[in-house]
Amino acid sequence: MDNAPYPAGLLPEDISRAYGLDKAYRGLQVFKWIVKGARSFADMTDFPAAERERLAALLPSLYSSSVDGSLGDPDGSIKLKIRLGDGAAVESVLLCDHEGRLTACLSSQVGCPMACAFCKTGTLGFLRNLETHEIVEQYLHLSAIRGRIQNVVYMGMGEPLLNLAAVRSSIAILTHPDGFGLSKRKITLSTCGLVPGILDLAQNGPHVRLAISLTAADERIRNELMPVNKTWNLAALKDALLVYQKASGDRITLETALMAGTNAGVDSARAVAAWARGLKVQVNVIPWNPVDGLPYHEPSRAEVSAYENELERLGLTAVRRARRGRGVAGACGQLGDTLKADQD
Repeated sequence: MDNAPYPAGLLPEDISRAYGLDKAYRGLQVFKWIVKGARSFADMTDFPAAERERLAALLPSLYSSSVDGSLGDPDGSIKLKIRLGDGAAVESVLLCDHEGRLTACLSSQVGCPMACAFCKTGTLGFLRNLETHEIVEQYLHLSAIRGRIQNVVYMGMGEPLLNLAAVRSSIAILTHPDGFGLSKRKITLSTCGLVPGILDLAQNGPHVRLAISLTAADERIRNELMPVNKTWNLAALKDALLVYQKASGDRITLETALMAGTNAGVDSARAVAAWARGLKVQVNVIPWNPVDGLPYHEPSRAEVSAYENELERLGLTAVRRARRGRGVAGACGQLGDTLKADQD
């Protein structure tokens, strides 16, 4: 059997087929061993020795990727540089909130083609989509540090809806009741606003938590900051969100990264409130996280408070995003700094 697939990207029945297992339940056994963090078939002690040897010959290591670097933030967050099998690399982050809850922030692409002007990853360009197993392996690498992680956000490097097939498959694996067993309500997918992908999710699922990197509800400003708006403008985006909300019944999160002198004023808050009318939303207010070389500035605390207060006055729920991972450039919009050496 040539080019045996990596099992982290397979459901139990697919594992049985891919490895020619003689009994169907063997695929479920492998699946459960992956969840436990097994690194090789030799670890699977409930398999006959001869079968372990056969499988290990097909695939000496169960992982296609490895941790190439780790940075720890005093706030408890950890950023990993993960080296992929072809030599490319991505960053993933383990976030820890004030109550000790853990969240795995996963990447879906190597780099990102969306070129949002305020985002470090957007400056890296785009290399390729990640495979399903490469997404799930990020979760496994992060879980190996602190144990079971109940929350997952697809907010790392890349645009998840441009790699929807692999993202969808990875969610199926992470939520499988015989495996990791995560709740879909504990999984959030963040998109810059790809309308076809949102409509695909609405029709075909999975109906996970949806977050939209809105940033601004002014066409001119959003065009400047987020090139996606030139293809799918604010009206098209809202129409798609209405469809998704009807299908899922869930509240949608609007993410607004605030930059002083750009979109942090109360007028911008009023525009967001007017645009969101008719949607059931929460607004995550994200003071811009500094990125070297980008021409933006953090808003003052007074500006952020005034923005939040205006949203609340106009009837929206505003939640200021905790700035976790900033000490290791692992916060929103900062991913990609450890990959510079790979580009040079």
